[in-house]
Amino acid sequence: MQMVPLGEQLREWRARRRMSQMDLALDSEISTRHLSFIETGRSKPSAAMIQRIADCLEVPHRARNAMLLAAGYAPDYRERPLDSPEMTGMKAIVDHVLKGHAPYPALAVDRHWNMVAANDAIAILTAAVSPALLEPPVNVLRIALHPEGLAPQIVNHAEWRAHILHRLDQQIEASADSGLAALRDEVAGYPARPGDQAAPPASSIAVPLIVDTAAGRIGFVSTVTIFGTPVDITLSELAIEAFFPADAESAALLQRLAAVP
Repeated sequence: MQMVPLGEQLREWRARRRMSQMDLALDSEISTRHLSFIETGRSKPSAAMIQRIADCLEVPHRARNAMLLAAGYAPDYRERPLDSPEMTGMKAIVDHVLKGHAPYPALAVDRHWNMVAANDAIAILTAAVSPALLEPPVNVLRIALHPEGLAPQIVNHAEWRAHILHRLDQQIEASADSGLAALRDEVAGYPARPGDQAAPPASSIAVPLIVDTAAGRIGFVSTVTIFGTPVDITLSELAIEAFFPADAESAALLQRLAAVP
């Protein structure tokens, strides 16, 4: 695959962040003339300057490596699988966080929403999902919206679907990831479910996930955790989503289910 020139990458990220050359030059503490020369290929910046510009543009680690390579430098960030020997310590931390969240569901996903780890409580959300959707790689957004996944059990399906698509839109805008764009097109194309309820009133402060399970109706709210200042691409793109009961009845039901041997 042909490498995109550094200047073209910078212009694309600048446009994505809606920054003029002057804005970016001021933020990165270089002259507009110098930045213009970098974008046209008339000047080669140092690796440190590329990182400074990338900081101002909030460029993800994966894309920063592409910028460095285009300028003739070695990439700064390695990408190691979470199950590699070098990542043993971080994998243990992820597993500890997930297990510590029991009896409530929690899972870890990569940049394309493929599940890389989960605690046992996640079974409450996957019990009725088609086995085909649980074949690796397990994509949690496919599970959430596919007609043979969790979708038929979601009481507020229209609201949850809109929430997921909005999150994907934000991630695509931030990362320019073509894989995420393809995933969004796929899940947005799943058929609408008859009887979808209307969106919640504007006073809602969080979008709940309300699911009818074999044990009863459970409401969840979720939080997302990412690692601070990671220097590994895999870790920088890893997110832990933890589900909490949205009400006392849901909490009591989840506690009872956890107590069943």
